[in-house]
Amino acid sequence: MSHRLESLVIRHTYRIPAFEGPAGQGAVVARQFDGALMSVGFKLSAPLLTRLSGMDERVVADIAGRTLATVREIVGDHVRHNAYFIDFPANVPDTLDFWMRCIREALADDKTREGTLKQLTTGVVDLLTLPSYGRYQHTYAEMLTHHDELIAAAGDRMTVLHAGGTVEDEVGALYLALAGSRTPLGEDHLRDLEVLAEACVGGEQPAEIPVRENRAVINKARLGVGSALLLDTVTDVLRLACALSEGDVSLVEPTKFRGLSRPARRALLAGLDAVIGASPAKLADVAVHREVWKRLGERLHPHEYPQWPEAARVFAVARGDERVRSFASRTEELLGAGELIGAVELLQSAPGLLLRSVDRLLRTAATDSERDAVLSAVEAVVPEVAGRVLLSVRQHLLNRGDRLEQDGARRVFINRLGRAWVTQDDRPALPVAAQERLRALLDREIAGRLPDPGRVLVDPDVLDVALPLSGKAVASGIGVLPRGSVSRVDGERLRFFTYWKQRQETTDYDLSALVLDEDYEQITWLSYTQLTELEGRHSGDITEAPDGASEFIELRLGAVRGTFIVPEVLLYSGESFLDVEESFFGFMLREGEQKGRPFEPRTVRMKSELRGPGRVALPLVFRRGGDGQWYAHWLHLFLKGMPRANRVEENHVTVERLLRGIVEREQLTVRWLLDLMRAEVTVWDGTSVPEGPVTYIGMQRPEGLHPESRVLTPENLRDVIPV
Repeated sequence: MSHRLESLVIRHTYRIPAFEGPAGQGAVVARQFDGALMSVGFKLSAPLLTRLSGMDERVVADIAGRTLATVREIVGDHVRHNAYFIDFPANVPDTLDFWMRCIREALADDKTREGTLKQLTTGVVDLLTLPSYGRYQHTYAEMLTHHDELIAAAGDRMTVLHAGGTVEDEVGALYLALAGSRTPLGEDHLRDLEVLAEACVGGEQPAEIPVRENRAVINKARLGVGSALLLDTVTDVLRLACALSEGDVSLVEPTKFRGLSRPARRALLAGLDAVIGASPAKLADVAVHREVWKRLGERLHPHEYPQWPEAARVFAVARGDERVRSFASRTEELLGAGELIGAVELLQSAPGLLLRSVDRLLRTAATDSERDAVLSAVEAVVPEVAGRVLLSVRQHLLNRGDRLEQDGARRVFINRLGRAWVTQDDRPALPVAAQERLRALLDREIAGRLPDPGRVLVDPDVLDVALPLSGKAVASGIGVLPRGSVSRVDGERLRFFTYWKQRQETTDYDLSALVLDEDYEQITWLSYTQLTELEGRHSGDITEAPDGASEFIELRLGAVRGTFIVPEVLLYSGESFLDVEESFFGFMLREGEQKGRPFEPRTVRMKSELRGPGRVALPLVFRRGGDGQWYAHWLHLFLKGMPRANRVEENHVTVERLLRGIVEREQLTVRWLLDLMRAEVTVWDGTSVPEGPVTYIGMQRPEGLHPESRVLTPENLRDVIPV
């Protein structure tokens, strides 16, 4: 197996696979390996250290080198993080003083004096024309000499790496876990699944693949080796075509179809013919992606293959030569004619759609008998509905209480790309009796699908983690939690960081932070336009990143005057978050006067890739609770922003309005699920673990668990979603 697959196992499971090799005296190298890991916030479990100590030292050194490279990348330590102000967070100047210094330096430079004088006569100076602005004035090595060594603290992060099985077993198990995921994967994990599918296409396959995007990348691997394709809808074929063109298998973004080989064209057309031949009614699905089908038809040339006439009908429907009523249009026609019962009867043939439409149907019902008909239909089909849909509707009901009748109620929309918007919620409230009946029905069905967990051991830090109903728009990294999760923040100094490296075009990202009061009104901010405030310091503006660039903001939490801290990464100019070579965001926590470099991997609590379609990234928000404790609320959002020159102080109204709608939104959490299970739950105190097998739910796997225990951490929490 390749080193890339080994790295995937470590990133997804925090396990180091077992390697064959001669026995030896590897204890010294293993301890050195453990020490190197601890310097970046990782360590070997006791069994893993013992196993490595009994191997040949050259094998241990080889494993150490590869593993260190992987974990450094996980935490963001694979690049050099320099800061514009060499002493940051000390000696950050006042903003205007700093700008005047840059102007004085430009006037002292023969190359820029004339241009700067000309700008001064107009009363406006472009900072980007000043030679000392926005570009590092010192090397990384010089910066290091200005910082004392980090003092170790009990609060530093320590992520334990455990002993795994063979590489083949670990890769196979990871493939089955991702392929059989019951919730959509994020972009990074979907790419990982594609790599794993190619490696595992000849091995054990999951019993079912509920997520259609997963099926597409697996079908691509199966097509490559001539295996039978997994197709039961026309959209499965369309997703596969997108995968073959390296496009978006979720069908959200347009795919530019490439020229396809004759074997690929034949496979796609044969698959379409079989799907429509078995169920002609599935032609109705073509209309949803009519234009995409037209473009694909130009590549497939279905007229050249008369042996598959049913496939040709798909493109005839797309062109409008053959008319097929879509399911949605038939439903809308019935509702428009006031035939609610007819619409409900039609929707019973699409159970998932019926559940997603239940709020509208209950609002449309004019009488108790019609509401009863809607709920009776739901009760009849609910066993056929996917668990993720049941949970999504249940969460929707959490936010459909009486408070929505109050003035100022907001309705939040977040799409699969992480774009969000908020509108006034003017829907009438659902009848209380109908809500209660629907909640009880959903709770019974969800509880009935959950396996008996046996004895449950739970880390209290995970109780307010939101159930991962989707991995969309949630980037990979370390310490990353699902959208809507709440986690405790312990530390005196909170430090944000962002890193980016441009690909071709000069690119300027700006790390900023808003401070808001309890009413979501702006108190102050930190950015390149305001480097210092009572709350903290900004490390300085970097305006280009050919070799990579970093920016930092540090706040002393005790000095923060407001209730909310909102970190933002704004695209000022250049390449988007999707186009740069690399970009990520994270935060660190430090105790007292730990000193250290601007970036210290041991203090990193969270680091995630920045990959989204907007120009303003909102990874999370920090909120001070009534007890004075700070908490992180996870957002994973991207705002559209301005075409260029985004600034934090100019978009604060949009951010304030969005946060008010999102932060107060209720979530289905691990706590809610445990209550529904009615299991025997022990809250773990962080010390001893039970001797027998348990179901452990926590932020990371503790040492000493029984080998037959089931372990659920943020990396595989999607496994709790029922079928």
